[in-house]
Amino acid sequence: MSEVVLEESQIIPEAELEEVDLYHAKSFLTKWVFCQDAKVIAIQYSVTAILIGLVGLVLSWLMRLQLGFPDYFSFIDAEHYYQFVTMHGMIMVVYLLTALFLGGFGNYLIPLMVGARDMVFPYMNMLSYWIYLLATLVLTASFFVPGGATGAGWTLYPPQAISPGTPGIDGGIILMLVSLAMFIIGFTMGGLNYVVTVLQARTRGMTLMRLPLTVWGIFVATILALLAFPALFVAAIMMLLDRLLGTSFFMPEMIVQGELGAHENGSPLLFQHLFWFFGHPEVYIVALPAFGVVSDIISTHARKNIFGYRMMVWAIVGIGGLSFVVWAHHMYVSGMNPYFGFFFATTTLIIAVPTALKLYNWVLTLYKGNIHLTIPMLFCIAFILTFLNGGITGLFLGNVVVDIPLSDTMFVVAHFHMVMGIAPVLVIFAAIYHWFPKMSGRMLHEGWGQFHFWVTFLGSYLIYFPMHYLGFIGVPRRYFEIGETQFVPSSAATLNEFITIMVLIVGLAQIVFIINIIVSIFKGKPSGDNPWNATTLEWQTETTPPGHGNFGKKLPIVYRWAYAYSVPGVDADFVPQNLAPDEIKGSGNEAGDPPKLHKT
Repeated sequence: MSEVVLEESQIIPEAELEEVDLYHAKSFLTKWVFCQDAKVIAIQYSVTAILIGLVGLVLSWLMRLQLGFPDYFSFIDAEHYYQFVTMHGMIMVVYLLTALFLGGFGNYLIPLMVGARDMVFPYMNMLSYWIYLLATLVLTASFFVPGGATGAGWTLYPPQAISPGTPGIDGGIILMLVSLAMFIIGFTMGGLNYVVTVLQARTRGMTLMRLPLTVWGIFVATILALLAFPALFVAAIMMLLDRLLGTSFFMPEMIVQGELGAHENGSPLLFQHLFWFFGHPEVYIVALPAFGVVSDIISTHARKNIFGYRMMVWAIVGIGGLSFVVWAHHMYVSGMNPYFGFFFATTTLIIAVPTALKLYNWVLTLYKGNIHLTIPMLFCIAFILTFLNGGITGLFLGNVVVDIPLSDTMFVVAHFHMVMGIAPVLVIFAAIYHWFPKMSGRMLHEGWGQFHFWVTFLGSYLIYFPMHYLGFIGVPRRYFEIGETQFVPSSAATLNEFITIMVLIVGLAQIVFIINIIVSIFKGKPSGDNPWNATTLEWQTETTPPGHGNFGKKLPIVYRWAYAYSVPGVDADFVPQNLAPDEIKGSGNEAGDPPKLHKT
């Protein structure tokens, strides 16, 4: 970034269009239930996602109880175990992480950060939430149908998913597929909103290269989702047809219980390609918003501008593009041509380059910064360490000859949870601690936050570091019970017990977090309008929490990028995006001239 004086050519142009009138609620129902305000919709998304996420957390406890103490819990049989595995995976990846990052943070932050009154299509935004809620209820209902939820594994591979003998073959798998289709329809409504709002509803002066990186992350992730989710939608509909109408998209000719099945010539591999064409971009649908959030929080709490802003933007765009050409590294064991495997191993290594650039830039942002070890900052530093560890093990699994022997072991479970479980959840906590004062006008309790951070961070490592070792010695994943296996040493059972105890401790620590939120809403310390002295527009609203329409009578005008921290010659250590040049106080501004600020 170069430092230049604001010139006449950079004067903000007049607005080209008049503002569109907002919808104003006329009753309790239209204000708080069927609401069209993006901030309320964001809270609805977040509460729903956290509640279904708690269901997924309990399922993980039940799975670990079986793995750690296989002879103690008679109510967990093999059928239930595989149902727990399947529902836990799908809930956490799709219904918690995707919904919370895009539906929750996207709805709350995009209009505020770009200087808009609301989303461009508020009514469609409202519909997107209610369809998501319905999809979540349909998924939950699968626990209560005859046969219970599907136990096909969270990837739902055919022919197993819809063949006799698999748990949930009747109603469970049908409700799972219907729920996924509904989720994608609802997300498409919300996703179009996010993209159009970022492109068309930015306030005066908010160029694309002045957007906070949180908005860039959510924006690119939404585009990925709009391109990737149709593959999963088509796969879900095709499998429904195979199950209900006897078509043979994915089902090959099979002998079932001594009789020739009704299906013929279907391709199970076709489903795998469709699923992972969605599945690997899904990693970055979750990761890119997390990258943006981490960038903004680190810059704010280190009181230093983000290092290499343009590089960070193009890294986000590059990661998004490359995420569509790496999907088959999940399928090395499917019997693909070696040249095909070589191509996907190469693209997997290439996508690590822009990801590594982001890690370097975060470290350089912290270098010589005035680092404040607040709770949000602690969670972000923990994220950097965790994503680095998970990324390194991902390089192992991206190599064909290493992946094949490790593919069906606990090593993959450990890697996946470090990258796709612990890392994004750490960012979710950082974001909630950071933006909770704006949403509620109150601070979360510092002591409870410290307890929550240290138990979650250290406990997660005590869970997944030993799990990598279990994978190296050959402990298989997806097994209900290991038993006495010759190649698995007896020490693995002791390690599984330890991991299970740590899972329970870390899970219980989240109850402290939830209690902290509930108590702080009513009794938390008042935060003021801008407790972190941040520069971005959401902290410059007239009221806290922001009212309907976000910014009072006039929308803000943006004069600079989002990272004007510790600017030389300025009295304050931050310059808000909407502070006019002639209002800046500092030694370089006695004559009314603006100080030297970063041009973006």
